[in-house]
Amino acid sequence: MSSSEVTDAKGRPEDIRAVPVRYPGRWIAAAIVVVLAVVIVRSVVTNPHFEWSVVGEYLFDERILEGLRVTLELTVIAMAIGIVLGMLLAVMRISPNPLVSGGSWLYIWFFRGTPILVQLLFWYNFSSLYPKLALGIPFGPAFVHPNVNALITPFVAAILGLGLNEGAYMAEIVRAGIISVPDGQTDAAQSLGMTRLQTMRRIVLPQAMRVIIPPTGNETISMLKTTSLVSAIAVADLLFAAEGIYSANFKTIPLLIVASIWYIVCTSVLYVGQYYLERYYGRGSSRDQRDPLAARVLRGVLSLRRPGEHTSRGGERP
Repeated sequence: MSSSEVTDAKGRPEDIRAVPVRYPGRWIAAAIVVVLAVVIVRSVVTNPHFEWSVVGEYLFDERILEGLRVTLELTVIAMAIGIVLGMLLAVMRISPNPLVSGGSWLYIWFFRGTPILVQLLFWYNFSSLYPKLALGIPFGPAFVHPNVNALITPFVAAILGLGLNEGAYMAEIVRAGIISVPDGQTDAAQSLGMTRLQTMRRIVLPQAMRVIIPPTGNETISMLKTTSLVSAIAVADLLFAAEGIYSANFKTIPLLIVASIWYIVCTSVLYVGQYYLERYYGRGSSRDQRDPLAARVLRGVLSLRRPGEHTSRGGERP
């Protein structure tokens, strides 16, 4: 190779011309995915048995929207109960007192070992075991005798079944987050004179949130879909509303599609919320936190990027 091929007119070395590596397998896989996607979409759109006109007719039906409201209420209340109960059970689980830790373990073992549908049916039929409750001094006189049939309505039974079951799973999630914090953090807090409760609230839990948030987001999304089981105990949720409509007009598939669309919309919103929570509590982490597709689409639609931020300080694109 002559010297004129490696230096420019001023005698400086020429820039290295990098040739990108070719990945033909990626292009082939992408082409297969695109073809399959087109075939599936075309089949779904052109198949008259899906009856998309019926889907559009009932998508914003008043009964469907009311069922959606009940589903969201159940999700929020059950997750609130599960998170609070899970934090309490997790702290009890790591307690040095064997009776306290054993009681927590027994609760978690029982509620994780029985199906959620069985628990819902149990609470729905709880009045057959205890027609009336007696509230008062233990082993002493009772002051209140509520009627269980009036107290535990189908909606309350759904909340009890979902919330108490979720508490068992959240307990293990919170416990995993707590034990992920190094013991040195606790020792340092105790050397400063902090109590066990202060150490847990100010030192351990804020650091454990990085581990707790991702599975908690998954549990919330799962809870939204698990609420569909309450239709078995006649709670008028989203699926129950769809079932009531198609039992009258026999449009089973279109109404199930309507319910599925609303479930997908709600879970997509939760996906985005989970991402931003993870990014907030993951500040300072060395791991690359890439935006999920839903977050990128939402940011593009809402134009979150302000004008004038298209270049970095040096004038180059970031």
